[in-house]
Amino acid sequence: MKKIIFLCFGFVLLTTACTKTSTEVTLSIEEAKVKALAFINTNLMQEGQEVSVKEVVEDSGMYKVVVNMPNGQEIESFISKDGKKFFPQVMDIEETEAKAVEAGNQAANQPKTVADVPKAEIAKAELFVMSFCPYGVVAEKAMAPVVDLLGDKADINIRFIASIEGDDIKKVRSLHGPIEGIENARQLCVEKNYGKETLWEYVNEINEKCYPIYRNGDDVYKTCWQTAAKNAGVNIAKIDKCVETEGPDLIRKEDDAAKGYGVTGSPSLIINGEKINAARNPEGFKTAICNGFDNPPAECSESLSEDGGQASGDCG
Repeated sequence: MKKIIFLCFGFVLLTTACTKTSTEVTLSIEEAKVKALAFINTNLMQEGQEVSVKEVVEDSGMYKVVVNMPNGQEIESFISKDGKKFFPQVMDIEETEAKAVEAGNQAANQPKTVADVPKAEIAKAELFVMSFCPYGVVAEKAMAPVVDLLGDKADINIRFIASIEGDDIKKVRSLHGPIEGIENARQLCVEKNYGKETLWEYVNEINEKCYPIYRNGDDVYKTCWQTAAKNAGVNIAKIDKCVETEGPDLIRKEDDAAKGYGVTGSPSLIINGEKINAARNPEGFKTAICNGFDNPPAECSESLSEDGGQASGDCG
């Protein structure tokens, strides 16, 4: 019984005999096709089975033979130009190296545990969300008590996952539609003009009163966000102007930051430049951020709620 060497493609030949000397005979493409076909069918196939050769082309100093298997599969093999060496598989070095790099990048991009949070004098946390993502809203609600607890002892930021082409804010792209993309820009403008404390007041209002009704349309949502802005002490006209004139650039900066961290899902937590897998509740976020200090402040010894609500899942 003849054996099918094609089933053993894990075997890789590391040496070849492709160096041409003055006494070697070089087969033509047609001769190589005949030689390869005869060799495969005579020596490598089981009784009663045969292959056909689709094509033979020159490739990297050898002939590449594209073989049609009985099951319809196409397999690439190689034969030396002198017809003396047959290679059931040749490994592409560049392709293999590229796959290794990609695998390494994917491994490096995996979130670190809370115990592995890198240290800094002042811990910097970046919570990437989409403003109408249910999981992002829950994460913001979980982060709010941490912001209240740590105050300016930590640098805690809301970041956004969105993108835009051009300078028309109406063309912003976000998972839950333009209304979400514009709200992302609106919150960026609130922070730019009023600071983080006011931003969190506004975000808390949005999450409690406006997020539940954003699907009811622009007119309904407009009334809601404007009320939230007034309650947070935010000038509506000032924010509208900022969204229109500065919103596209602010969104682009967020998009660049998200891509730089490899962030695609809402919520994603970055602490001191590293993606961190923390429990999505006030105590979990607090612990993760406090682990990012060289010397944690006294507030880190206080306990917060471990109620995580809709903790699992993401938008992305």
